[in-house]
Amino acid sequence: MEKIIKQLKKPELKFKNVLDKNDYEDINNLQKLCIAADKIALKLELDYKLHRSETKIQDTSNINEFMYYDENKLIGYIGICHYGGEAIEVNGMVHPDYRSRGIFKLLFSFVKDEWYKREASKMLLLSDNNSTSGLAFIKSTGASYAQSEYEMFLRNIALQNSKSKEVVLRKATNNDGKEIAWQNSIYSNIEFKEENIPMPEEEEKFGTVNCLAEIDNKIIGKVQLEINDEAGGIYGLGVLPEYRSKGYGRQILSLAIEKLKETNCKDIMLQVAVKNKNALNLYKSCGFEETSTMDYYEISK
Repeated sequence: MEKIIKQLKKPELKFKNVLDKNDYEDINNLQKLCIAADKIALKLELDYKLHRSETKIQDTSNINEFMYYDENKLIGYIGICHYGGEAIEVNGMVHPDYRSRGIFKLLFSFVKDEWYKREASKMLLLSDNNSTSGLAFIKSTGASYAQSEYEMFLRNIALQNSKSKEVVLRKATNNDGKEIAWQNSIYSNIEFKEENIPMPEEEEKFGTVNCLAEIDNKIIGKVQLEINDEAGGIYGLGVLPEYRSKGYGRQILSLAIEKLKETNCKDIMLQVAVKNKNALNLYKSCGFEETSTMDYYEISK
């Protein structure tokens, strides 16, 4: 089928620090359209961003959302995510009917300008491994391959019923924020910074539940659970170095699955680095299978 390229009538750029609910709806609708048309995955972290905007004061000096409208219709979007550390993450899309008009290239030029204003020394560009156009654009920027990440879904949620005999998961409180930030720095190999300390009780109001894993009241690891549109997500699962190779990771995963099942979610998913073979083998053995692969390419200042 010949691709439709529509003429622009009233183009308008819109840059914002954080998303509001109207922005969220516009971007999410465009995301659904692009996923259906291209049969690929996107990692825009819209729910995470909306939750963050509603739970904490943002630094208004940073622009994170870059939108391109035509007659009040969103036709292009790029977003920046920064989880701490030296790199920002960038992912975006253009409406299928408005491609080959330089829209993404223009938005990316503003993203790059924004990046140069920040302290972050690296920019990670994300694309589904099956997106020919996405990977071609990234390579045109001179970015070099960094890593890949699988998105995995639990094959049969109803059959999973494994209880932990030793590990207990408890909801984290705001007093546990420093512990969570410290563990994140270990698992992500980034510098621990006080400004990265989360507020678990506030995040829980918007569907994100941080849990600490304990044995005999001693903290051994953590995991983060999210519910969005009847889909459950498992993120940031980690076991502290001194407690590894004892089967605790499997117990934490099993407990996380059970807690998500209690919410009656229809799907359970997680993300894991392709090179993290130990975690990948664990997830596969517990019934998760890969559904898409996200490639990360890196640009340094």
